[in-house]
Amino acid sequence: MTLQPADKAPAFKAPDQNGTVHSLAAYKGKKVALYFYPQDDTETCTKQACNLRDNFSLLAEHGITILGVSPDAEKSHKKFEQKYSLPFPLLVDTDLKIAKAYGVWDMKKFMGREYMGILRTTFLINEKGRIVNIIERVISKNHAQQIIDNWI
Repeated sequence: MTLQPADKAPAFKAPDQNGTVHSLAAYKGKKVALYFYPQDDTETCTKQACNLRDNFSLLAEHGITILGVSPDAEKSHKKFEQKYSLPFPLLVDTDLKIAKAYGVWDMKKFMGREYMGILRTTFLINEKGRIVNIIERVISKNHAQQIIDNWI
C-alpha cells in the first residue's frame, strides 16, 4: 500500500516516551506532522529532532503538532528526549504497526548492504485526518522549514 496526498491517514494508537497513549483520532481538528525516523540518538536523527526542537515555536505558530515515531522502546525515547530537551512526543513503534501502516518499513541500502528499516519520511496530516503532503527527501538540519514549505 502506497499512501498518497488526499488519502485518509491510517489510524494509530501508541505510547510515547512518558507512557502517554496517543492516537490520530485525538488530534482531529489539528495539523499533524508525523515524522518517522530510524533510531534515537544517531547523528542524522538527532539533527532532525533538534531542528524540530529549535523551531518548535515557529511550527506551533503555524498550528502544526509534531509527533515522532521510531521502532525504539519507551526507555530509549525518554533518554533521547531528556538528552536533547525535545518538546514533542516520540511514539513507540516496537511492533512496527504504525511504520507498516504508513509504508515506511522497507528495504534500505547502506554501504552496499541491504536490510529492512525505517525510511525517514514525514506525513503532513490535516485537521480532517487526510494526508496533505509527504516529505520523502527529508533534510534533517532544515526539516521544520521543509514542513512549513510543504504544507499545502
